[in-house]
Amino acid sequence: MDRVSDEQDLYRGHPAPDDAPLTQYIQALIQRLRALDRRRPLLWDLTVTGFWVLFAVLDYSTGGWRTVARNVEAPEPLVLLMSLCFSVPLLWRRSRPVTVLVLMAPVSLVNIWTGAVVQAAFLQLIPAYTIALRLPLRTLAWSAVLMCLPAAAGAIRIPGTADRQLVSYLWGFAFVALLGIAVRTRREYTEALVERAHRLERERDQQAQLAAAAERARIAREMHDIIGHNLSVITGLADGGAYAAAKSPERAGQALEAIGTTSRQALAELRRVLGVLREPTPAADLSPQPSLGDLDTLLTGVREAGLPVRLTVHGTPPPAPASPGRQLAVYRVVQESLTNTLKHAGPDATAEVTLTYTSTGLEVRATDSGGRQQTPEGEKTRGKPGGGRGISGMRERASLYNGTLESARLPVGGWQTRLRLPLEDAPP
Repeated sequence: MDRVSDEQDLYRGHPAPDDAPLTQYIQALIQRLRALDRRRPLLWDLTVTGFWVLFAVLDYSTGGWRTVARNVEAPEPLVLLMSLCFSVPLLWRRSRPVTVLVLMAPVSLVNIWTGAVVQAAFLQLIPAYTIALRLPLRTLAWSAVLMCLPAAAGAIRIPGTADRQLVSYLWGFAFVALLGIAVRTRREYTEALVERAHRLERERDQQAQLAAAAERARIAREMHDIIGHNLSVITGLADGGAYAAAKSPERAGQALEAIGTTSRQALAELRRVLGVLREPTPAADLSPQPSLGDLDTLLTGVREAGLPVRLTVHGTPPPAPASPGRQLAVYRVVQESLTNTLKHAGPDATAEVTLTYTSTGLEVRATDSGGRQQTPEGEKTRGKPGGGRGISGMRERASLYNGTLESARLPVGGWQTRLRLPLEDAPP
């Protein structure tokens, strides 16, 4: 079928692909006219009204009204007055269409009653179209009665004219009413599509802002954990190396080597985290995030910084390992807890990490003894709501996976952080 159509178009000398420019030209012309109407509505109204006034005057001056009139002896001044009364009020057809139709109704009655039947009477269809386009359907129904009532009265007064006058009025009104309703429906549909597009655009921008805020929060948590932990370890190693430099140069060298290793690890982690802030490149660092398997490496670095720590595992790990996000949350919570112990506990403090697997979840408990010489600054700021973002960051990590976190001072001294995370297949 398409081939037949293409062949017909080629036969006529109008190929199908060449139809698009003409359609685009017409659409562009319509858009320019609408833009002119929006910028200068009064100029457009004067132009349209002047055109129909000229049409009405020409119909009178050339005697065209006599070709359809039943009474060719009607007074010419009355014919001119009726022509102007049908055309001049069109200047207010958009602002007051009902008023314009009301003003035309008695003129229409006089036109039919006298038998002049000027052709300008059909200009009543223009305000009727405006009513169908903008006003409620109830107003449109009353407008039909107002427009057709004079024609019905004329048909009653002059028998045999119903089919020529009343029917023509009814068909004309029906046509403009359907046309106005169709244009109105299409316009409302287009406005609904535009509004939906704007709403989707606003929602897209909001989602982008929320995603950016969540990513900033995630990066802030990662950087806090990385910088806080590694700097605490480096500080402990530097203090120990400075103390051992005079008595045991070998131990001081080991401390410096551990500082270098910890610094390189911190830089690598920071490079990975900050890489998301740059444009993607083929050489992007794709190293995996820390997991439960890296806890031994973490505890080794903490021990080298001078904090004795012990890891205890209870229960059997599930056949399916926890998701990378959950493993990272556990790793960061343990890291932050031990970092707080390094910063706030005394030099004689010890720590213990207990990892417990249950049938419904995973529980992590990090406990420290607090030491016999805990610093006053650590006692004041540790766990205080305004003291830092460590505990709040751990709570945020736990809430991401429907977990809970408790962090508080122990009655016998020291501090305990307890994390509970449900498994992926745990019932809600």
